Amino acid sequence: GRPPAERGGGGEAVRDGAARGRGGGGEPSLRAGLRGGRTTVGAGPPGPGPEGREPRAPPRVPVGHVRSRAPGNPLLAPSSAVLWGMTQPFLPLTARSREESHRAATPLELFFDLCFVVAVAQAGAELVHSVAEGHAGTGIINYTMVFWAIWWAWMNFTWFASAYDNDDALYRVVTLVQIAGVLILAAGVSRAFEEHDFLVVFIGYVVMRLALSSQWLRAAHHATDPAERTMCRRYAGGVVACQAGWTALLLVPEDVRPWVFLVMALAEMAVPVFAEKDVTTQWHPHHIAERYGLFTIIVLGESIAAATVAVKSGITENDALRELLPIAAGGLLIVFAAWWIYFVVPAHDRLSSNRQGFLWGYGHFLIFTSAAAIGAGLEISVEQAVGKAHISTLAASSAVTIPTAVFLL
Repeated sequence: GRPPAERGGGGEAVRDGAARGRGGGGEPSLRAGLRGGRTTVGAGPPGPGPEGREPRAPPRVPVGHVRSRAPGNPLLAPSSAVLWGMTQPFLPLTARSREESHRAATPLELFFDLCFVVAVAQAGAELVHSVAEGHAGTGIINYTMVFWAIWWAWMNFTWFASAYDNDDALYRVVTLVQIAGVLILAAGVSRAFEEHDFLVVFIGYVVMRLALSSQWLRAAHHATDPAERTMCRRYAGGVVACQAGWTALLLVPEDVRPWVFLVMALAEMAVPVFAEKDVTTQWHPHHIAERYGLFTIIVLGESIAAATVAVKSGITENDALRELLPIAAGGLLIVFAAWWIYFVVPAHDRLSSNRQGFLWGYGHFLIFTSAAAIGAGLEISVEQAVGKAHISTLAASSAVTIPTAVFLL
C-alpha cells in the first residue's frame, strides 16, 4: 500500500517522484536515505553524470552532527550546525562574528565548567576547615588567592572561546589539556591551605596557561588582519610573562605572598586591556552572558550540594534535626533568591562594548566567590550548631550573611 517511491529495500534513498529525471538536473537537491543504518542529508544540486548513468551523488553529511562553521562549504552558512571536526580535525582558527544568530554554549564548554567546579568545591571545603578551626583570616586570604586563580583561568578560556571557538579536533584537545590543568590545581588546594605550599597549584596553572597561549598563537597564525595578529600575539606573550611572574609566589616569604598575589592579579587583568588597545576580539554578547549565567548556576548548585551533605552529616551523627532545620531552610531560601536576582534582568543587553564587557566580566569575581562562599558558610553554621566548629554563633552567622551581602552588591 506504500507509494512506489517508498518501495524497494531498506538501503535505498527515498526520492521525490516528481524529480526522477536523468542527466538534466532532475535529481532532487536534498535527499535523505538510510545508508548503513545512518540517516544522511545530501547537499546539492548534483553535477551531471555520464549519459545513461545515475547523476553523480551529492556529498553527504551525517544528520545530527554539529559544527560551528563550514569554511569553503557552499551549502552551509558560517553559523550552520554540522560537525566538521569529525571529518577535518584541523580548521583555521579565525574570529567568529558578533552577529552570529543562535549562538549557544557547547557541550565542551559545559564539561569545562563542571570540571572547574571541582576546584571550586575544594577551595570551599578548605575555607570551611580554616574558619571552623578559628583561622578565618588565613583561610579567607588563601581562599581568595586560590579562587581568583580558578576564576581567571575560566574567564580567559570563556572569552577566547566566544571569539574563536572552531570546535575542531585540535581545539578540543587543547581545551581538554586546560581541564587537566585545573584538576591538577584542585589536587593542590589542600596543601596550599594547610601547608601554605602552592607548588601543585602553580603546576596546574602552568598547564592551563601554556595551553591557552598556544591557542592565541594559533589564532595569530590564521589571522589575516595585521592588527588582529598583533593582538593575539600580545595575549600570548602577556599570558606567558604573567605566568613567569607567578613563580615569585613560590620564592617569597609567606607574609609577602598576599602582596605578590595582588601585584600579579593586577598585571593579569591588564593584559586584555593592553592586548585589545588597537583592535578588539569578536566575543558574542549572548554567548558570554549565557556562559556566565551557566557557571553561576553550577556554583550555586555546588553550594546547595555542600550544604546538603553538611546537614545530612549533622543529622546522622548528632541527631540535631531541630537545630539544623532552620539553617537548611534559610540556606535554601538564600540560594533560591540568589538565582532569582541574578537572572531577573538579561545581561546581554548591557554588553555592547569592551569597556562594559571588562567591567561586567571582572565584577563577576565577587559574584562567583560569594556564591561559592555561601555554601561554605552554611557548612560552617552546621558545624557550629552541632559543636564541631570552635567559633561563636555570631561568627558562624557572619560566614553566611557576609557572602550573601557581597553577592547582592
